Amino acid sequence: MEAEGFGELLQQAEQLAAETEAVSELPHVERNLQEIQQAGERLRSLLSWVSVTDIFLLSLDIFHISQRLESLSAATTFEPLEPVKDTDIQGFLKNERDNALLSAIEESRRRTFLLAEEYHRESMLVQWEQVKQRVLHTLLGAGEDALDFSQDIEPSFVSDAGVPGRSALDSVEVAYGRQIYVFNEKIVNGHVQPNLGDLCASVADSLDDKNVSDMWLMVKQMTDVLLVPAKDTLKSRTALDMQMAFVTQALQFLQNSYKNYTMVTVFGNLHQAQLGGVPGTYQLVRSFLNIKLPGPLPGMQDGEVEGHPVWALIYYCLRCGDLGASMQVVNRAQHQLGDFKTWFQEYMNSPDRRLAPATENKLRLHYRRVLRNCADPYKRAVYCLIGKCDIADNHGEVADKTEDYLWLKLNQVCFDDDGSSAPQDRLTLAQLQKQLLEDYGESHFSASQQPFLYFQVLFLTAQFEAAVAFLFRVERLRSHAVHVALVLYELRLLLKSSGQSAQLLSQEAGDPPMVRRLNFIRLLMLYTRKFESTDPREALQYFYFLRNEKNNQGENMFMCCVSELVIESREFDMLLGRLEKDGSRKPGVIDKFAGDTRAIITKVALEAENKGLFEEAVRLYELAKNPDKVLELMNRLLSPVIAQVSAAQSNKERLKNTAVAIAERYRTQGVAGEKSADSTFYLLLDLMTFFDEYHAGNIDRAYDVMERLKLVPLSQDSVEERVAAFRNFSDEVRHNLSEVLLATMNILFTQCKRLKGAAAGTPGRPQRSMEDRDSVRRW
Repeated sequence: MEAEGFGELLQQAEQLAAETEAVSELPHVERNLQEIQQAGERLRSLLSWVSVTDIFLLSLDIFHISQRLESLSAATTFEPLEPVKDTDIQGFLKNERDNALLSAIEESRRRTFLLAEEYHRESMLVQWEQVKQRVLHTLLGAGEDALDFSQDIEPSFVSDAGVPGRSALDSVEVAYGRQIYVFNEKIVNGHVQPNLGDLCASVADSLDDKNVSDMWLMVKQMTDVLLVPAKDTLKSRTALDMQMAFVTQALQFLQNSYKNYTMVTVFGNLHQAQLGGVPGTYQLVRSFLNIKLPGPLPGMQDGEVEGHPVWALIYYCLRCGDLGASMQVVNRAQHQLGDFKTWFQEYMNSPDRRLAPATENKLRLHYRRVLRNCADPYKRAVYCLIGKCDIADNHGEVADKTEDYLWLKLNQVCFDDDGSSAPQDRLTLAQLQKQLLEDYGESHFSASQQPFLYFQVLFLTAQFEAAVAFLFRVERLRSHAVHVALVLYELRLLLKSSGQSAQLLSQEAGDPPMVRRLNFIRLLMLYTRKFESTDPREALQYFYFLRNEKNNQGENMFMCCVSELVIESREFDMLLGRLEKDGSRKPGVIDKFAGDTRAIITKVALEAENKGLFEEAVRLYELAKNPDKVLELMNRLLSPVIAQVSAAQSNKERLKNTAVAIAERYRTQGVAGEKSADSTFYLLLDLMTFFDEYHAGNIDRAYDVMERLKLVPLSQDSVEERVAAFRNFSDEVRHNLSEVLLATMNILFTQCKRLKGAAAGTPGRPQRSMEDRDSVRRW
């Protein structure tokens, strides 16, 4: 009978072994009967130290919870249970209760996934918006034609990538940067604000570049129109008196420039010029004509004055901006000029250089009847200047250069609209601007070969934003464009885009037709991007100009740019200051630019936190005196590493040193954060000590630490108390509970083996061994 029983048992064992071997994932254990018996004896002797009751207490309520979950047959799928018969009331109620639980679980799971997807989507949108802004700044920063690869590419005098460890600024940018530093130092120290135009113009003197020098002379001339900065730039720029002032300043610049040109020409050819007589514009022009017009020309009318055509003398005196010299010529030839002397006297005495409507109509009528087809190009040009007529004639015979053409057209611009002028005889500033910017454009003026000339054409017609945007596209001239924009911005003459995402040059709804706006924020950010990583101090100087600007979200652009600059350059200590050992803060570069440095540091810290740079954010929050955020982030950083084995230069070792330094500072200074974060922080530090002792093999010390922490129940009486306390722990502590339990059990097991190996009742046994044995028994 026993043989049959053992045979059946053997058959079942073989069948079970075959099924086990079919499962390849399970490890194979091969033991004979003697080894199995010895293992059983060891297990029995180990369990003799632990009562069955204690084992059940250790499991807490896990067994009951698992039973309740397993009772739900749809626990893995969360699908509703099948309905039961209507007559089974108890089953029906149980089924309804289970279905309600499953529905709640499923709804919670669905909401959690939807919320996670929404957070992920919002995060991706924010990141994409930031990336998109960078791409747009790079690709569209050069204006509407930035992606036209067919255009001629201007040579760059500066390499795109700076030498590692060295400045990315070239000599011109360094020279401008010094002047910006001087300007900002005066402002932040409360001194009288210097003239930024004069500071930037001094750079041109050191460059020995006539084009740059002339450019800054023109900028200073065109911006010398206001004594008090305008509150509304658009209203001020489009006002009649302001536009008249711009035209007047442009004419003065062109006239002074031409007079200097005639002087250079005359003094460079003194023998041919035959300069003599009373010094003045008349003698200068007469000598100039000895070079330019060495003999009588066909078509000249109304005689000569001292061997030169009278109308040529009048024209060139006007071109040099000297009405008195022109009147001197008119007086000498008055008998040959008819009514022109009377008209010219009225023109000369008019404050706005405009004839009375009746006189102007007479002159225009005389011009159309007699002079339109006149063979003397200088006479036609003078009449068109005085009477502002025949605006379609470009007078190419006398105005053979762009500056001459521009001067002649600016003289013909009208600002009044009295209705007395025919449309063909009326040229407004807006019409001239459209003609130069849109009708002719860059190709007509060969802008790629002569960038300063086209810049001058736009700037002298008060198209400042278009001029700056064009010059900014020429890489070797970009620094000049930026600083011209800064001068206009400080004088409140710059029309800025209302949105940060706008193109570099744009039009906005509601603006007059020829008004263009410059994206000033993008201009500065594009300029500083080249050197902000190598020269953050210089970049900060430029960002200070954005202290009153807001982005689309209403955030201060100075703070936003500083935040990005600090994170990109990682120069936290230099820019924002650093924390000394005694808890005091050593000022950084930012301190002289902002009174409330804590707000800026907090902004940078928040940006670093949002980008996942938690360790940097901890340093910044501590610098901003925000212990709550410091402890919150430190808890988040410490939680994943406290159970790891410490090693030199490891992630845990670095975080541990940071945490210990923070703890020492806070305890010395009496600083405390929010109660929950504060207690969690110090508990995590104690747990780190526990694991360090455990991994180092200091079992008794580790046990003492755990005993003092009272984190897990070490006796039957403390189970309920520890379970209740566990609910109050933060997630950072709870996530490590499994590691804590495992380490504690290993400690107890080690103590158990050590105590079992000791001889029972041996004299002189330490009292600590007896206490350990009692503790292990309780477990």
